[in-house]
Amino acid sequence: MAPANNVDLTAIMTALGGRQALQDLLGVGASAISNYVARGTVPTHVRSKLYGALTARGYQVRLDDLAILCAPDAPATAPAKPMVLLIIGGGIAAYKALETARQMQRLGLDVTGVMTKSAAQFITPLSVAALTNQKCYDDLFSLTDEAEMGHIRLARSADLVLVMPATANLMARAAAGIADDLATTILLATTAPVLMAPAMNPAMWTHPATSANLTILQQRGVHMIGPTEGDTACGEIGSGRMSEPADIAAAAYQLAVKRPRLLAGKTAIVTAGPTVEPIDSVRFIANHSSGKQGYAVAAALAAHGAAVTLISGPVNLPPPAQVNRISVQTAEQMLAATQAALPADIAVCAAAVADWRVAGSRHAKLKKPDRDTAEPIQLSLCENPDILASIAQSDQRPELVIGFAAETEDLQENAVAKRQRKQCDWIIANQVGGAADPVFGSDMNHIMLIGETTVENWPRMLKTELADRLAERIAEELSK
Repeated sequence: MAPANNVDLTAIMTALGGRQALQDLLGVGASAISNYVARGTVPTHVRSKLYGALTARGYQVRLDDLAILCAPDAPATAPAKPMVLLIIGGGIAAYKALETARQMQRLGLDVTGVMTKSAAQFITPLSVAALTNQKCYDDLFSLTDEAEMGHIRLARSADLVLVMPATANLMARAAAGIADDLATTILLATTAPVLMAPAMNPAMWTHPATSANLTILQQRGVHMIGPTEGDTACGEIGSGRMSEPADIAAAAYQLAVKRPRLLAGKTAIVTAGPTVEPIDSVRFIANHSSGKQGYAVAAALAAHGAAVTLISGPVNLPPPAQVNRISVQTAEQMLAATQAALPADIAVCAAAVADWRVAGSRHAKLKKPDRDTAEPIQLSLCENPDILASIAQSDQRPELVIGFAAETEDLQENAVAKRQRKQCDWIIANQVGGAADPVFGSDMNHIMLIGETTVENWPRMLKTELADRLAERIAEELSK
């Protein structure tokens, strides 16, 4: 038998798809692979795994030293992995970028790091490069890279630009269009989707300047994840803590991966947000719906190729790309807009429509009566139109009608009854009102998908991830 140090692990690594593929096959870390390469030898149990993996791929391999004698017939070129350009800002949460990079690689994404100068105060470019197996960029005026206009090449080669942590300073510079370093220059030059994960002190997050910058960025189509409530690095408690790496990686995956257009040629109506029912010219009845889930559903359906009409109550969200948004205020206006959008193949009624409105609401401000002499004001309520039932029972009924049920108790029982009463195909039921697991305003959701004979419990996930999964289920149902 040839000596063990004749094993050419570099050639084997290339044949199996690279260092990460070899790590996954053997279930070891990067340091173990480096040791194997340096020694030129591997343990017996590793040798058998490598031999099996190579022969399974069609290679002819010499058993004693694992030398590759003959490669298999060249397969069709595999599609390139989606590439995420990871811009790391200068905040204490920068260390989470390392774990996020690892999580994204596990999802099948290639990651290239870009660091701001201040980020280097928290982590090193070497750490990022070691985890991503790619050079980490940090200098706009690098002669080697800029000879080929490196910042433009980086910006245009990405399928997604992820900024984490998105500090108050970095968000402000991006909103103002400042391009004074590599990170902000890339943000101006890229044509790829941009996802930001803000992280900062709670007072900084709620400051009017940050709120204004957030609005500007969202209006330009920048996606946001977080921040969440909790302990921050400065010791204060509040909103400003960066979302967890697994959640950020999942959101990045949804935006970076080019989905097949499973719903091409289909039309869809989505209702979203609350309705606002006036009491008088200054007061109204409404609810806590943020519209995030409905907007995510509209975006996912459009991404899968459907022509989407989004009928929205008042929300602070920019319209999704490639979606026709119609803004309304009241339930009656939403019903009229929905009926005007028919016929359609799909209807998803995600709006939190007010059940009642004030009968005979006044245009003038209703004055408060004198406490001593007048009777207290009484408001007479009348029932609003049932938009979901109207669509489900319409002569122009879409092929698939989906409603939402937000319940505070007896979730499944109430949702099943609602589906039967409304005569829709599916009900998406979620528990609301819990302080530990909020739904209104949150980026996360946890639902049951209830059909005529089935109940599916979906795990807690990002609303964007849920919307994409729902779009795939809709496409599957329509293809039957």
